[in-house]
Amino acid sequence: MPSPSPVPGAVAARLDHFLARMREESSDHGPDAAAFLDAAAATLEGGKRLRARFCHAGWRAVSRFDDRRATENDVLWDICTSLEIFQSAALVHDDLIDNSDTRRGRPAAHRALEESHRSSGWSGDAEAFGRASAVLLGDLLVAWSDDLLESALDGHPHARAVRSEYAKMRRDVTTGQFLDIAEESAWSVNDPRSHAERALRVASLKSARYSIEQPLVLGGALAGADADQLDALRRFGHPVGMAFQLRDDVLGVFGDAALTGKPTGDDLREGKRTVLVALTRQELDPSARNLLDEMLGDAELTPAQVSSLQATITDSGALDRVETMIADYAREADRALTGTRLDNAAVGELRELARAATVRSA
Repeated sequence: MPSPSPVPGAVAARLDHFLARMREESSDHGPDAAAFLDAAAATLEGGKRLRARFCHAGWRAVSRFDDRRATENDVLWDICTSLEIFQSAALVHDDLIDNSDTRRGRPAAHRALEESHRSSGWSGDAEAFGRASAVLLGDLLVAWSDDLLESALDGHPHARAVRSEYAKMRRDVTTGQFLDIAEESAWSVNDPRSHAERALRVASLKSARYSIEQPLVLGGALAGADADQLDALRRFGHPVGMAFQLRDDVLGVFGDAALTGKPTGDDLREGKRTVLVALTRQELDPSARNLLDEMLGDAELTPAQVSSLQATITDSGALDRVETMIADYAREADRALTGTRLDNAAVGELRELARAATVRSA
């Protein structure tokens, strides 16, 4: 049985340390600013710490290949923590864009800020306040992520490589987020045969790279990985990330709300043009395809309508095809670790993390 991961506890400790510093530095900004910082801190609670785990695993795979006695330090934990802060920023903006009401079983940030306005008895439009504040909240979290990264890397011998990869991650995920929302409109003027390919591009940029591949590479770069080691981490990380996002797509349609923290069929109500939807459309006759297109993106879909769309997706064979793709990506990732110059124990951990990321219910 694998030993418990040190990552959640270490990240929690570094978060506490960082948040205490942020609160101290803004202690003279008044009570409203303090409440804003509390709202940012609330977004950092919970979660699987997936990106931190992969960053830690990438560091171990490289550092302990060269030095089995290499031990974790605050620089590593701060890089892991900065990834979790950036993840929170992305989720705040993602929920705002998607008009989602919940996140991890709690009100999404813009909804919580909206309720704070309302319960405080402030004047004006509470919903507009919540949305505007969430934009700034996400921006604050991005700034926090950068602040922690930069303070951790000050004077570090591999700072340049880590900064370069981190900057690329930020650019990729922002572009991927735009392509995701663009596809909800652009699908109608593009060749249906291109829909799956376009959805896979979104999955790569928006999720696969920044969820798995780039955290792995960041950890490896921090440990001083050479080109071959970084290549191995990328060849493993990207297919795991693709499988991770495809699993997310399945859960977005078929997931249990009690486990995912999001309403069942949420991706259908949001009109997500995922690989699952693209493959379904390929198999439908024109009338059924038109009905799917009419229902997809309807925020008022009833449970019965969600069930009907779920049945359409399943009966089309798209669900089975996506499950096959997930399995294929997982096998590709596993092969990428064979014969690599990475620590054997860390490689075993990577394989466990890959299974946890792709075979899950939340």
